Amino acid sequence: MPRLALYALVVCALAVAAAVISFVQGSWLGVVWVLLAGLSSNMAWFYLRRTKTRRDAAATS
Repeated sequence: MPRLALYALVVCALAVAAAVISFVQGSWLGVVWVLLAGLSSNMAWFYLRRTKTRRDAAATS
């Protein structure tokens, strides 16, 4: 797994945990954490797919 994808997944997990804690405490700041989780999840998918595409391109050429 690429290092940047792993970092993005860690940030996503931490953002989800922070969102849950924020909502449990009654704070609307959890919405920001949910948005950050979505962004980091998309970044992880991007880095994983980019690595797979590059690996497949190198194998065919």
